[in-house]
Amino acid sequence: MNYFIKAIVSLLKEKTNLQEDEIEKLIEIPPDLKMGDYAFPCYNLSKTLKKPPNIIATELSKTLQATINENLLESPFKKGGLSGITEIKAIGPYLNFFVDKAIFSEMVLKKVSKERDRYGSGNIGLGKPVVIDYSSPNIAKHLAVHHLRSALIGNAIYNVYKTLGYQCVGINHLGDWGTQFGQLIAAYKKWGNENAHESYTVTDLNNLYVKFHQEAEKNPVLEDEAREWFKKLEAGDTEAKEFWQRFKDISLKEFHKIYDMLGIHFDAFIGESFYNTMVEDTIARIKGKGLAKVSEQALIVDLEPYNMPPCLLRKKDDATLYATRDIAAAEYRKKTHDFDKMIYVVGSEQKLHFKQVFKVLELMGDDWANHCVHVDFGLMKFKDGKMSTRKGKVVLLEDLLIDAVERIGKIIEEKNPSLENKDVVANEVGIGAVIFADLCTKRNKDVVFDWDEVLNFEGETGPYVQYTHARLCSILRKYGKPVTTDINYELLSEDEAIILIKNLGRFPSVILKAAELYEPSLICNYLIDVCGNLNRFYNAHRVLSDDEELTKSRILLVDATRQVIKNGINILGMHAPEQM
Repeated sequence: MNYFIKAIVSLLKEKTNLQEDEIEKLIEIPPDLKMGDYAFPCYNLSKTLKKPPNIIATELSKTLQATINENLLESPFKKGGLSGITEIKAIGPYLNFFVDKAIFSEMVLKKVSKERDRYGSGNIGLGKPVVIDYSSPNIAKHLAVHHLRSALIGNAIYNVYKTLGYQCVGINHLGDWGTQFGQLIAAYKKWGNENAHESYTVTDLNNLYVKFHQEAEKNPVLEDEAREWFKKLEAGDTEAKEFWQRFKDISLKEFHKIYDMLGIHFDAFIGESFYNTMVEDTIARIKGKGLAKVSEQALIVDLEPYNMPPCLLRKKDDATLYATRDIAAAEYRKKTHDFDKMIYVVGSEQKLHFKQVFKVLELMGDDWANHCVHVDFGLMKFKDGKMSTRKGKVVLLEDLLIDAVERIGKIIEEKNPSLENKDVVANEVGIGAVIFADLCTKRNKDVVFDWDEVLNFEGETGPYVQYTHARLCSILRKYGKPVTTDINYELLSEDEAIILIKNLGRFPSVILKAAELYEPSLICNYLIDVCGNLNRFYNAHRVLSDDEELTKSRILLVDATRQVIKNGINILGMHAPEQM
């Protein structure tokens, strides 16, 4: 909470029956400087005071202005006991606060300059573990574009929570169990090259999988062979486990390569198979609670009283399902990490699945079930519509990333062929463009991927934000002197400067909101706003001039803006190039 908000909360607490946290949540920033720097809506007060909100705003403005005039609040910024709040007036149902712009600028810019890479961070998560389950691709299949959103949203949420002091545990819950592995083993035994297995790739495994299904249509006996192999795998058969581990190793090698390209890391790769030995105990405890029953030869938990279809625990052939393993996994993670919160970053199509899992956990008596959150998201589409495997339109993630880097490389070659480390910059900007394009859309909406928009250096894109950062670095290099906070803050009085500084001051609250809503797009939109504010300031006012004091003031603003943009970019999982 910044100094002015603390002062406003202190004033209002004395004159209302609201608690400090209630007041803080209601404080807004007006859309126009003429309406003040902070605003407090009086709608909530009208319920208790039995008066229209505009009347309450008028009465409070007079009372609080008198308090300010009597210098009852002390300020660390000025002598004489002034609060730094210069005026309080009612505008309709709002109580609007005007603050001393020089004090405000000093407060924000000194904080950014002091905290540097830590600006925006917090300690609300200290001592609180958070488990984040994201990406989770299936073994023996390529990472394709439809895998991108979970990985990027999960990584950004991980970074947001880490910035707020939480102890984050990122888990990649690999899809490494199920009847498809029986099919793959059967196919490998029939058509695989035993002597060449070390050179096998995910493409080879995928081709075997496709061939199995083609042949099984002609010879259904193959399905029986596949089921037999999966039963052997579940029973711990040495040969079956050897094949399964081989497929897993081949897949992880490719996955790591692509995660490295994206700059994404995980604290653990723990797939469904890990929980296989825990499933029987989980089912036994569900039965012990009287929750399980047999329906159509399958074992279920009846969730009809909660307006949900049954949660299927075991099929009639005794095979377990995702839900059974997810329940076992949740309990294992609670026991292992004692998490304050567990976040599943999984597509919107799994909403029902997680509702069922969380409800079963609750019915089992796990009171922490309400600390489990499903963070859902929409689809990734191209301009010509949804990607479909049946229509052969799957775009491999590696191909997309390589394409992005190559396209940015061509743009650099055209616009700045003498740029140092061109390949490094092309990689950082190309990958960054894909990351930003995914995250800038509200997560529950579909992302429409359009190369012309994604790589635009002048639109609301990653390259635009990265270029603005590089431009500020260039100004600081030209200045060539140390940046100081020992400036005349009265010189940063232009509307463009004040608007920019106010936005820089919002950064910590944007991170908090992104954590609260699990919404990285808030940080993307914030960065676009800051870049727009900066460019309006830069186009209206020269930074480097013959006036040394004015230059020092504006350089501090440039450096603070550069720092905030860099911090935001890094939280999203992107790089901040210093030259472009």
